[in-house]
Amino acid sequence: MDFVSGGLGHDAEIAHARPVPGAGPRAVDRFLSLQHSISSGMTAAELEAMKFLCRDKIRKRKLETVRSGLELFSILMEQQVVAHNNLGFLKELLQHISRGDLLSLVVQFEQGELRAPDDDQPDEHEKRLLKAAFDVICANVGREWKKLMRELGLPEVKLDKVEAAYRFDLEEEVFQALREWQKWKGKDAKVADLIKALQNCNLKLVADRVEEKISQVSTGTN
Repeated sequence: MDFVSGGLGHDAEIAHARPVPGAGPRAVDRFLSLQHSISSGMTAAELEAMKFLCRDKIRKRKLETVRSGLELFSILMEQQVVAHNNLGFLKELLQHISRGDLLSLVVQFEQGELRAPDDDQPDEHEKRLLKAAFDVICANVGREWKKLMRELGLPEVKLDKVEAAYRFDLEEEVFQALREWQKWKGKDAKVADLIKALQNCNLKLVADRVEEKISQVSTGTN
């Protein structure tokens, strides 16, 4: 098969040159990784088919300069046709070129399943602090949990899945949502981010309680 060439060096520069609006660092990394996976898995003929399908989104002269999937995705992001939380058009493109395998990667990304491996999780000390923070948040945040998780950047599809599975147990809803956030963030999951998000949601009393609890854990007085 004649796969699209061009090397990741040039393409990576293009992708990294444009930040992903509204996404945290780990979401950006995963979105770029998703784009790389799709681009490297496409043939030249499939890229041309995708370009043809984009003719009403991108000017002809600009389309003619596209030499890789990453370049195409970058332009679509510029046009605000595709984003890390708006992948409908990308899925349509993959359906049209009959690449169900690549489409499944997009679906997994939307479900938050393209996350850090086990060796990219927080260290043991941070895990203890996170567990203590989770206990406080679960006991105190109540119906504001979805607002908090949105502030933390957890994908909406994950929130919906947690809510559907645990809708009759509020505390379990909160706990499972926090676990999903920790898995999604990997080693970048920090108690400091939880505290900041609580404060931004005007849950300052809960934030104070979390700070008090992790202070006790850190000093061994809990």
